[in-house]
Order: sequence, then C-alpha cells, then structure tokens
Amino acid sequence: MKLRCWGTRGSIPVSLTAPDVRAKIVRALEGAQGRNLSHPGAIAAYVDSLGFDVAGTFGGHSSCVQIETGGSEHFILDLGTGVRPLGAHMLARYGAAVPQTYHVFLSHLHWDHIMGLPFFTPVYIPGNRIVVHSCHPHAEAALRRQQAEPSFPVRFEQFSAAFEFDTVTPGQAFEVDGTRVIAHAQRHAGDSYGWRFERAGKSAVYSTDSEHRLEDEDERAGFIAFFRDADVVVFDAMYSLADAISIKADWGHSSNIVGVELCQAARVGRLVLFHHEPAYSDTQIANVLQETRRFEQITRDGHVLEVLSAWDGLELTL
Repeated sequence: MKLRCWGTRGSIPVSLTAPDVRAKIVRALEGAQGRNLSHPGAIAAYVDSLGFDVAGTFGGHSSCVQIETGGSEHFILDLGTGVRPLGAHMLARYGAAVPQTYHVFLSHLHWDHIMGLPFFTPVYIPGNRIVVHSCHPHAEAALRRQQAEPSFPVRFEQFSAAFEFDTVTPGQAFEVDGTRVIAHAQRHAGDSYGWRFERAGKSAVYSTDSEHRLEDEDERAGFIAFFRDADVVVFDAMYSLADAISIKADWGHSSNIVGVELCQAARVGRLVLFHHEPAYSDTQIANVLQETRRFEQITRDGHVLEVLSAWDGLELTL
C-alpha cells in the first residue's frame, strides 16, 4: 500500500509569493557564506543540507490524497485542487485509451474539498468510471450544483466519464476492489467523515476536518478505536492546541498535540500532519513539525510514533 499527498493545505489553496521565494534565496545564501561551492557536487550537497522550508515548499493545493492499495482501481481521498496534478499524473501513466476506475472518498462537501473536480482530466475521458463514496446523501446534488451556472462554465452533464454515487453508512465496513473500507463520523460543520483502509495487513486512516473535544471520553475512545494500530494516520493539525480550544473552538479543526495524543494511545506507526493553515509560511509549518516531534518525545511511553508533515508530493510506502 502506498500513500501520496497531492494537496495538503486547509480551507483555500495558496501559492508562494515573490517575497516568499526571495526570503528562501536570502536564507540559502546566508548559510552558504564561507563554503566552497566551486563545483556542482558541492552545490548539490549544500542544497541537500538545507531545511525543507528553505530548499523546498510544503505546497499550496487544497486537500487531495491518493492511496495505491495494490488493486487495479484507484483510490482518491477528497477532490481539492490537488486532484488536478493527480489527474495529469494518471493520464501520463495510463493514457486515455485504457478506461480506468476511480473511487473518490469524500470527507465532506465544503468547497476546498470538492473544487478540483472540473480540473481532474479523467472526468473528460469516455470509458472512465468515477465512483463517489460519501456519507452525505446529497453528495451528487452538491457536485452538480458546483458545476451549474454561474459558478462554473462546464456543466456536470458535460463530463464524459460515467459517474456513480454510493451513500455510505458510518461504522459499517464494506469492500472496494479487495480493500476493506470503513467511515467514521467527525465533529465539523455540515458533518465530516474519516476513512480507514485495510488490505494485506496494512492500514491507512484519513481524518481531516475534525474537531476533538478532549473532555468527551466516548468520542476519544471512538477515535482511538478507529485509529488503532494503523500504519499511518493523516490528521487535521490546522491549529495550535491553544487556538483549537480557545479563539478557534467550534471552527471544526484540530491540533498537532491532539493528533499525537490520539495516535500514541492507538499505537499508530506514523502521524502525518495535514490540512495546514493557509496563512502559515513554510517556516511556520516546519516549526509546527519540530514542536510536534518534541512533544511526541517527551510524552513517549515506549511506543515510538513517527511524526511527519504532509507536503504536496509526499509519498509513503506502508
């Protein structure tokens, strides 16, 4: 099983600005002072030594994650703007001549999680099959409404792929192309649902746009059971703990600290911080990651939880 992140920002897609790029160049040049960079190998080694927030970027696409289960059909988690480069990747890999089946698992129907649909090239290819799995009975209506005038010039009826809509009951496991799937209700405006995927002894959980009430023991126990022994949990860590329980309480998102606590209790292998605050710079996201890793270390009870920060392009093999 493999997991690829194509969009990792929360609420709205963002992009690097010219000042952002300039600041990265300045930091890199400052660090290069006194170094011998007279040949390409030395330059490459120096760039590789820089922090990810300087030499790279966490990206700006909104939520979209791909899971390769080992089956012949494709799994896509949410349709944020990250689904556009995913579509280009799939077209380059498989071409347009061989029909493909795409299973889309929607966490919820807010714009940042569905706005990429009309930019997903496979929907325009006849013979392709798009199966949308959602716990929201009005998912089809929401996607059709998004394509209607005056919101967008391409109507839903103009898509050439065949669409199917599957309304899922949370808590009831079902099978898709040989993979066991189960949805879990989450606290978020308009309702949100996490997804767990299991196949051949491996498991991955996608849990974004979920607010956690620390005082609700039943809710906590439910998430620990949902996360239990997962190889990886992709977790909504949009806010700091202080913000999540104070000025941004009831905004429908969680924090890095809560993610660590739940994943430690559930004996998860890897925690991937996801749904980054759109106002955060790469340096701020990197700082959140370091803070989270320190918290995991000081609260560790024998079980080692690996903590990563999602970025557009991250690939994990489970």
